[in-house]
Amino acid sequence: MKTKLTQILSIDFPLIMAPMFLVSNKEMLVEGMKSGIAAAFPSLNYRNGNELELILDELNNEKSRVSVNGTYGVNLIVQKTNPLYDKHLKICVAKKVPFYITSLGNPQQVIEQAHAYGAKVFCDVTNLEHAKKCAESGCDGFIAVGQGAGGHAGPNPLQILVPALLQTFPNIPVIAAGGIADGAGILSMLSLGAAGVSIGTRFIASTEAGVSNEYKNAIVNSDMTDIVLTEKISGTPCTIINTPFAKKIGYKQNWMERMLSNNSTTKKYFKMWVQLSGMKKLEQSVKPGNYQTLWCAGQSVELINDILPCSEIINRLKKETSAAFGTLSEAIK
Repeated sequence: MKTKLTQILSIDFPLIMAPMFLVSNKEMLVEGMKSGIAAAFPSLNYRNGNELELILDELNNEKSRVSVNGTYGVNLIVQKTNPLYDKHLKICVAKKVPFYITSLGNPQQVIEQAHAYGAKVFCDVTNLEHAKKCAESGCDGFIAVGQGAGGHAGPNPLQILVPALLQTFPNIPVIAAGGIADGAGILSMLSLGAAGVSIGTRFIASTEAGVSNEYKNAIVNSDMTDIVLTEKISGTPCTIINTPFAKKIGYKQNWMERMLSNNSTTKKYFKMWVQLSGMKKLEQSVKPGNYQTLWCAGQSVELINDILPCSEIINRLKKETSAAFGTLSEAIK
């Protein structure tokens, strides 16, 4: 299958394994590359010592193998509240990461440094206003984050967001993200004009994912109505499974937290504290036997019924996409 995304990244199938905090790991990325897709991970998954340098060396070595038709990328939180942003960008540029996904801030610095050695940069966007800023900075594509996405979901349905981006920025490829877990979903986004899709939640329920079996089983056993928005993790609304612990702590910041988040003097440092605190809570949540469960997931849990190796998930997605195309072709004869 050839699309703008497969051409830009030299991959076989227009799929990005989405970067997922505390979930994405080397094993998942390697299986993604071997299967001919693009696999990404958040740099914040490797925060200690020289962990980031080591994983990038290993991925670059894997990518150099003749049998590998996929690639990998790094997700950078470019917001000022990320204390490791400058350090991680410097490491990624030195290791010549093939592509980047930027989130929650101004991508200008990443784009300039990545383009200096030929890497590509895709920017998470949820609306046209942010997309305009990313386009002016010279991004290579948009990750259109719509309703139903895991983590920081957007407010707009992909059926509107994707065409709107293409209409406003006709020369910039759009990758659809949010609520996609099968081949029919992939085909529907391609039919809208998307150059590819980004899928995350489906890969949490994989044998390689570095999270507890409780988390994986929750993905399989939950449905779309079990997904709720919380401000308790990062200050920005984030989608999680509605576990008893999530219900207990609530979903909204209290009046004091909202005041500190909006005050021009305190907001940067308070948001940084909230995000660091949220990261620690998530780290505990993914461990086996922990009752303080804050599990990020998108509404596509409705369509996920099993835990499989990443390679099988990807092969199934490819077959389902072809089957969905065949069904559509029959329907319009």
